[in-house]
Amino acid sequence: MNNTSIFLAFIALLSFNLSIAQNQDKDRPNVVLVFIDDEGYGDVGVYGATGFETPNIDQLAAKGTRFTNYYSAQPVCSASRAGILTGCYPNRIGFSGALFPRHEIGLNKDELTIAEMFKEQDYKTACFGKWHLGWQKEFLPLQHGFDEFVGLPYSNDMWPHDSATGEHLSAEKNRAQFPDLPIIEGNETIAYVKSLKDQDKLTTLYTEKAVDFINRNSNEPFFLYVPHTMGHIPLGVSDKFRGKSEQGLYGDVMMEIDWSVGEIDKALKRNGVADNTIFIFTTDNGPWLNFGNHAGSSGGLREGKTTSWEGGQRVPFIIRWPGNTPEGTVSHKLACAVDLLPTFAAITNGKLSNNKIDGVDISSLWRGELNSEPRNTILYYHGKNNLNGVRKGNWKLVLPHTYSSYNTESGNDGYGGQRIKTVVEQPELYNMMRDPGERYNVIAYHPEKVKELMVAVEKARKELGDLNVGIESGTENREIGKL
Repeated sequence: MNNTSIFLAFIALLSFNLSIAQNQDKDRPNVVLVFIDDEGYGDVGVYGATGFETPNIDQLAAKGTRFTNYYSAQPVCSASRAGILTGCYPNRIGFSGALFPRHEIGLNKDELTIAEMFKEQDYKTACFGKWHLGWQKEFLPLQHGFDEFVGLPYSNDMWPHDSATGEHLSAEKNRAQFPDLPIIEGNETIAYVKSLKDQDKLTTLYTEKAVDFINRNSNEPFFLYVPHTMGHIPLGVSDKFRGKSEQGLYGDVMMEIDWSVGEIDKALKRNGVADNTIFIFTTDNGPWLNFGNHAGSSGGLREGKTTSWEGGQRVPFIIRWPGNTPEGTVSHKLACAVDLLPTFAAITNGKLSNNKIDGVDISSLWRGELNSEPRNTILYYHGKNNLNGVRKGNWKLVLPHTYSSYNTESGNDGYGGQRIKTVVEQPELYNMMRDPGERYNVIAYHPEKVKELMVAVEKARKELGDLNVGIESGTENREIGKL
């Protein structure tokens, strides 16, 4: 090698090291947020999963902190996504339930998202997966702070096909009216999901896009959001994992999700940025239990998705932040999806908007101050604007409301079973420390706790409303985005 070649090699190495050093700015860590669909509290190895293994996700917990009392913003798709990205209870910003292709509403441009907060600090931002916050251009990720997007605009069962067989539905079926399910890149449709075989490719697609994004952006801070389509029905899994688990197709899907986490982690390490990356794994709500062997596990918690019982809203949350989160720790403190935006802002000195939000800074818990208690209350809103319960500390007050129970025979193999309309006629009180499964109503023995919790209920009703008692909205609700 001549002197010129040695000099050029030295310059290249110096440039590489400088770029890595720039990305090791501890005040601007990278953030990877992996967000699973319909995965229950009991669907990760360290949370007690059986029938399949999740070694990569378990390793995140071994190198970081696992939360046992973390809650999604609401127990259903669009609402939970609105909450995690904006720091607001979804009903505050007009979101409820799941948006369908017929809807002409979405995320309001005046709401600050995590991606927009990071963009203001010159982070590169990307979303690969299921968006579900409005499918028209005005509502898609590139209009809400993301530089890149590849994925579905809404849930993968919103297509004109039978979700168990993949067959195109005849005209008299309701779902036959759905348009073809698009895969969007940026703001444009690039392909359609037209078969179960196409569903099988989604987890690998998002993973490859995520790895490529890290490879291209490792020399500057980035925010990578990976909201996986799976394990929402119809389940899809690549041949790499089909038939690999004892639990069947759902277990195979969870194993591929775990593989995806591993591939993203490998990319971080290969690019020398893992030590300056906050890596979070969580899920949008509890399992869709009436799908039987195609559904996950609530891990012993009561009920599942779309209910305000613990199985609907208490979900896994794991964070690894090298040099900050102490390895192999467990936090039993309350936390919620709405806390991520203000926490990221606090860590990176980012700016929040003037809009009122519900999240609080929980970075003390991420830094190992496990006795701190930044949040002491969780509100369980569901439906259009129904306050179904409130938790304060270890006590949960369930308010009178109507819900669809899973306490009946489930479906199987892609078909959903019927649910039972059930009414909570009187308030109920549960001790979450002794009874996380909500089996023993102790309201008769603790009137002082009911009185204390009702203070939080009345405050929420005044600020956000509660249709269960005829209060359509409160003083602090904002409009959802409209065309």
